[in-house]
Amino acid sequence: MAQIKRMILWRHLRAEPTMHVMHYRSAKLVREGAGLAFWFVSPSTSVVEVPLAHREITFHFAGRSNDYQELSVQGVITYRINDPRVMASRVDFSIDLERGCYTRQPLESISLVLTQLGQQFATQYIAGRTLEDTLHSGHDELRERIIGGLWTSQEIGEMGLEVVSVRISAIKPTPELERALQMPTMEQLQQRADEATFERRALAVEKERAIQENEIATQIELAKREATLIAQQGDNSKRKAQDTIEAAKIRVTGEAEHTGIAAAAEAARIQAVEGARVDAEAQRMQIYSNLEPHVIMGLAAKELAKNLTHIDHLTLSPDALGPLLQSLMLAGTRRLEE
Repeated sequence: MAQIKRMILWRHLRAEPTMHVMHYRSAKLVREGAGLAFWFVSPSTSVVEVPLAHREITFHFAGRSNDYQELSVQGVITYRINDPRVMASRVDFSIDLERGCYTRQPLESISLVLTQLGQQFATQYIAGRTLEDTLHSGHDELRERIIGGLWTSQEIGEMGLEVVSVRISAIKPTPELERALQMPTMEQLQQRADEATFERRALAVEKERAIQENEIATQIELAKREATLIAQQGDNSKRKAQDTIEAAKIRVTGEAEHTGIAAAAEAARIQAVEGARVDAEAQRMQIYSNLEPHVIMGLAAKELAKNLTHIDHLTLSPDALGPLLQSLMLAGTRRLEE
């Protein structure tokens, strides 16, 4: 807005370059232009300040489609004043010479006009289509419909306005209807998610089955190897037992053969010793058989005397001593004859 400084009866006004200022004195236009700065006396002066910069209006329209569904449209209209004189003649842009602000609300009036016209064009567009057509056609067709209507509007041109652009930020149904429209897509997405979950579970089951089969195959292989090991251990035990038996047989056979050889040797030794003893005894008996009885008695007495260590009593009977003496006498006689 304009900056006004006071000095006694005089005031100085300085406007921004984006403001078109018209200075009236006694209801006559004295000067005009963008960004003016001048001195004036307030009692006979009035000043109009029209903005030249682009301005934006946000809007929120509500409409109903031809299938009786509520829709809301949100967006922004950008406009500018291309003819300040015409605009000043249609809308009051006078400023307070004390504070430098508007005495009325001219910008709100312009916003109201543009918003109402934009809503008219938007509701006409929505009413001619179904809800799905409006939503599917997107923002571009609705934006073209609104901006085209504003550009061709006679009222806008007569006010000295120029619509620069229209932007649509959202086209929304009611929350309940929006949830109903989202439901098929959500169901499809949920179905895809369920299918993905089922596939993942099936894959997990398949992998689990493969793991179990692998474990079973491993157990079977281990069982086979264990059976082979047990069989090999059995064969080794049998072979070891057979080797032990064979060794025992060989040892027993060797011991038997050794015992037989020793027995045979012992038998041969005994036979040789006993044979020699028997022969010696036979020869001695042969000698004894040719001796006289008294000689035999003498030898017996001699042998008895060798074996007896102590004699307590000795009894000689006539029957034993008589033949002995007789034999001694005969022996002596024979020796004398010789």
